[in-house]
Amino acid sequence: MHLDDLDLNAVRDVSRAISAAHLFIYFAPESAEEAGALGVTDRGVAYLAFRSAAMGAVPWQVTLAAFYNFSPRAVRAMAGVWDTAPPERWQAARFLAAERAMRRVGARLTDGQLTEARSLIDQVVAGADYAGKVLAAANASVALPSDPLVALWQQIAVAREWRGDAHLVVLADNGLGPCDCLVLHTATGILPTALARATRQWDDEEWSAATARLATRGWVDSNAMITDAGSAARERIEVETDEHCAALWAPIGNEGARRFASLIAPITDAFTAAGTLQAVGSAQ
Repeated sequence: MHLDDLDLNAVRDVSRAISAAHLFIYFAPESAEEAGALGVTDRGVAYLAFRSAAMGAVPWQVTLAAFYNFSPRAVRAMAGVWDTAPPERWQAARFLAAERAMRRVGARLTDGQLTEARSLIDQVVAGADYAGKVLAAANASVALPSDPLVALWQQIAVAREWRGDAHLVVLADNGLGPCDCLVLHTATGILPTALARATRQWDDEEWSAATARLATRGWVDSNAMITDAGSAARERIEVETDEHCAALWAPIGNEGARRFASLIAPITDAFTAAGTLQAVGSAQ
């Protein structure tokens, strides 16, 4: 399909679907349990190790660069985590956590749905351009597990990280640094400020400076709440990200993207029903 024929609404819809179907891994108790089995009980360090394991035993500075909106002090905490267990064991533990969690909540696709979903997402993953897409490329290099549903979930992870990688380029192009973009997110009220501060660990001076920069642009008001101009800027950034992602979904087109979104919905539905996704929006 020619990119000009791809509906950006379809791109946005399938992007939301893959993010929702991927998100449970950051909240499911199985993740904490598998991290504990590897000797790590700190949830922040476990998150960093699980998500960056696909890149291999990289220094914490590489993880910081790939994750963007975390402060150096937050990511520095993972220094030495590969001595506790190598990345291969973290990746295997992540797959096991995903399998256990999906089994617990009853997330199921029929054999026919699995086959169809894989026929669509495999085209997307195989046809993707990974230039500049570090986390997506790393996840695409991981051998798929034997469990069919977990293998599908890993392909979803590739597409999810591809959009995330593209989004970081758009943020930088719009002059939104790591702390700035986080402050703007919390200004919407979607992401609680206390949670963002606790997990990303920007200090008071850094947070205030980012808020001041956004206020100068007219994107937040004196109470650090988002303005109409700020909301318009956030939407423009999302549209620009959709435009980047059009190439990703071009191999299966509008119909394929929408069909894939519907096929993976049972994963999200199962975790929503189980109450696992009540904190949606705080993982990234």
